[in-house]
Amino acid sequence: MKALGIILIVAGIAMFFFSGFSFNTEENIIDAGPIQVNKQKENNVSWPNYAGGISLVAGVIVLVAARKK
Repeated sequence: MKALGIILIVAGIAMFFFSGFSFNTEENIIDAGPIQVNKQKENNVSWPNYAGGISLVAGVIVLVAARKK
């Protein structure tokens, strides 16, 4: 349980500093024999700031609950 609490705390702190990430995907538009036309699309994944706070608070609660046992 202590490890889970520490992981949640670290994830919560990281979520405050990094508000999301992006990655590229490649879509095949035209595939006509030897001719191919591809399009790169940038995808963004983001989360609200309060999600990091919730993770941080949950980690502290789990860590405190693990110490009481």
